[in-house]
Amino acid sequence: MSRHRAFVDAARTATALVLDPQVEQRWREPSALAQMSIGALTSHLVAQVVSAAAGVLDPSAASTEQPVGLLDHYERAAWVGAAIDDEANVSIREGAERTAADGYAGTRARLERACHQLDPWPTRTPAVVRMPWWGWSLTLDDFLLTRMMELMVHADDLAVSLGVPTPEFPRSVTRPVFMLLTALAERKHGQTAVVRALTRSERAPGSITVF
Repeated sequence: MSRHRAFVDAARTATALVLDPQVEQRWREPSALAQMSIGALTSHLVAQVVSAAAGVLDPSAASTEQPVGLLDHYERAAWVGAAIDDEANVSIREGAERTAADGYAGTRARLERACHQLDPWPTRTPAVVRMPWWGWSLTLDDFLLTRMMELMVHADDLAVSLGVPTPEFPRSVTRPVFMLLTALAERKHGQTAVVRALTRSERAPGSITVF
């Protein structure tokens, strides 16, 4: 299956969760993520679809630069491994709260508009994209994979916040996301730690979390 088809499947799965009535009812309550409301978390989840639409459709996102690899992308990202009060994470939370300020209706409208822009998939798309908050470029497929990973992770965050089951994403989404996360875990913790965590409970390390 193509990466863009998998991304649309991921967006649909996340959308079903955003449509849960509890999201609107509990908009201003704290989420499972420290210092983020349910509204801000939902807005951040929706932003993954909105940013994908921008990367695909906004002419300014098209790049002629040599793209970096996925692991290099996460090596450069300021938020990876940063403390909760680090500027990078504070900026993410503040941005999410700002976009959540127009409430559930506005956030849902942004999500639905982005989904409609991407399904059916546009006939002309850039091969390489660069988003405004990066100092580098990614291939479109790699960019969409980063958004798919964010959708899976934050869908779990939102489900836990609401006390509902975490959505089951299709294999077209989970397989590339798990490959990405495994590669990141190996880079951070080493091959042996990952092998033991996945196969040997008696020798497994305490954690192989990536972020």
